[in-house]
Amino acid sequence: MYRKLIKPFFDKLTALIALVIASPIFLIVSILLAIFQNGKIFFSQKRPGLKEQIFLLVKFKTMRDDKDANGELLPDEERLTWIGKIVRKTSMDEIPQLLNILKGDMSFIGPRPLLVEYLPRYSEEQRKRHLVTPGITGWAQINGRNTISWQKKFEYDVWYVQNQSFLLDMKIIFMTIFKVFKAEGISAEGMATIEKFKGNKD
Repeated sequence: MYRKLIKPFFDKLTALIALVIASPIFLIVSILLAIFQNGKIFFSQKRPGLKEQIFLLVKFKTMRDDKDANGELLPDEERLTWIGKIVRKTSMDEIPQLLNILKGDMSFIGPRPLLVEYLPRYSEEQRKRHLVTPGITGWAQINGRNTISWQKKFEYDVWYVQNQSFLLDMKIIFMTIFKVFKAEGISAEGMATIEKFKGNKD
């Protein structure tokens, strides 16, 4: 009942209210990104959601598209703009995902939707993270976010799937607010974000 009816209803209602309240911030961030990132405001990418169904995730763009002599994108830390750092540190880059919640692609709480290319790299246990709707924040995010290993992150995701409840979601929300104010776990050590998941070691 909670997972299939109550949570989706309150997700959409809260997302609509939050989008209205956050509209001034949405506008200001959009203008600043447009000015300092050559007009590029949004980042969109296909991600796997509930039952591995693909959807288009939208965030504020925090990096330039600078490439090296071979046409390859430069490392994240070299492409991250100063305004992008602020937006990412304060988690304001997540605001456009309220639109994903209104569409039903995402929830406020759940495992983060990762890259499509990771799908064949998961173990059967790790694939269980897709048994619930992905979220803006989740159990892994309040327990290390980008500072923990991929294996640990997936363990937290699967644990959430198996223990999802209203009380747990409330705990994650309050802990997320605390983490945002402390700006914890945004980057892996020595990196702007986190290294890609390359699969499980034998």
